[in-house]
Amino acid sequence: MAPKVLISDKLSDAAVQIFRDRGIEVDFQPDLGKDKDALAAVIHKYDGLAIRSATKVTEKILANATNLKVIARAGIGTDNIDKEASSKKGVIVMNTPFGNMITTAEHAIAMMFAVARQIPEASASTHAGKWEKSKFMGVELTGKTLGVIGAGNIGGIVCDRARGLKMKVVAYDPFLGAEKADKMGVEKVELDELLQRADFITLHVPFTEQTANILSRENIAKTKKGVRIINCARGGLVDEDALADALKSGHVAGAAFDVFANEPATENVLFNLPNVVCTPHLGAATSEAQENVALQVAEQMSDYLLTGAVTNALNMPSVTAEEAKVMGPWLKLSEHLGSFIGQMTDEPIKAINILYDGCVAEMNLDALNCGVIAGIMKKANPDVNMVSAPVIAKERGVKISTTNQDKSGAFDGYIKVTVVTDKRERSVAGTVFSDGKPRFIQIKGINIDAEIGANMLYTTNEDVPGIIGLLGNTMGKSGVNIANFTLGRSEVGGEAIALLYIDHAVSNDVINALDTTGMFTQVKRLAFDVV
Repeated sequence: MAPKVLISDKLSDAAVQIFRDRGIEVDFQPDLGKDKDALAAVIHKYDGLAIRSATKVTEKILANATNLKVIARAGIGTDNIDKEASSKKGVIVMNTPFGNMITTAEHAIAMMFAVARQIPEASASTHAGKWEKSKFMGVELTGKTLGVIGAGNIGGIVCDRARGLKMKVVAYDPFLGAEKADKMGVEKVELDELLQRADFITLHVPFTEQTANILSRENIAKTKKGVRIINCARGGLVDEDALADALKSGHVAGAAFDVFANEPATENVLFNLPNVVCTPHLGAATSEAQENVALQVAEQMSDYLLTGAVTNALNMPSVTAEEAKVMGPWLKLSEHLGSFIGQMTDEPIKAINILYDGCVAEMNLDALNCGVIAGIMKKANPDVNMVSAPVIAKERGVKISTTNQDKSGAFDGYIKVTVVTDKRERSVAGTVFSDGKPRFIQIKGINIDAEIGANMLYTTNEDVPGIIGLLGNTMGKSGVNIANFTLGRSEVGGEAIALLYIDHAVSNDVINALDTTGMFTQVKRLAFDVV
């Protein structure tokens, strides 16, 4: 029986035809995604679900998806898909990460022009029969400084276009290396310097714990008087109330927003303020971008449903079914090793070196490499996957090297990951035991044997008595249960580490309590996807 796909949002006719040409049955119901109950009632009929942003794939809908194998989002963001529930259900989640980069970047540039010359207000005034030529005094872009927060795929295109407009471009991106910045022709700066120097600020970062309210009230106050702010990335990156106040006071001369903290944005504090340009999340709304992502979705879903090939998956590796039987635990280990280093590293990474020893050296190293890189990059971009991660690393000038060698020690096989920054090298190694569970076996050259849990706490200290009691007592007072406690040291009296596997994430109060003892050189909360 031919696979059956439901398209529940608006998608190009060409995408529908691709499915049909490849022998897949298609139900094209572009308004169904707006009715959650109706979608939940019919989802059991389908092998695949193709969506855009209107359809919300919730746990309730997935509970009825007894035959569903793949969900594909025509676009980058997958906030409208419950990925954890999808993974537990065994449903692959795909996106199309590169189909609308140019379109979104061009929209940001267009918004910058619009706010620089007050085009929407001037247009409305002229349409009303007024001729207020002296009212709409604008500013040139040439020679101005553009501050770009996030210089990845879309931000990089904005940088390139801005340089073509003869703007001076400064970029803040913790994962942008100096060599890559030089090639892009931009000046890499810290956020505070960007805020102080930029005449225009444009944001191109995902919404994460680190980027939420990155333009807070405090940071908006640090900006140059007369700055203009553009956000075509994600809602929640800017404190909208603080921005409204800064616009009213005249500190900020204008703003252009395509995204808002709450969408659909039928009302907002920025609406109807002078020199504020607003559009309804149109960043990817061009015929070219819609066509590109729609065609990519159709091709990816067809390949998977007909051949089992997996492309741009967010919740599973790109490996064959045969490989997955053997490599599954090692792929999970590779992601954990990358995630450990990614969470521990705040400065730009110049190089990633991966060593494969013993039996793992004979496996699909390309897939394992992708697992490591994706784990590292997820801190900066939660939507990164095993296909896009190496591309992102390459664009940011990160050099990847691998070494494979015959069995050299007590373990049948192990993986060691080392990252190089301008300040340091950091390494972590792990293996898979016979029970199929990944383990950390070495951190910073110190041997350990640590089970990996969803929530962990990592500390470093001088090897002195009392550390175990101090950690245990602090966890106990805070109601944190320790599932596993692993220690290691370089030598007697030397550097020591502890890795605690705990039942739930520790609070900031616990971190602060440990820091204030003066006994630890580092205290770090870690989280791992162990599903």
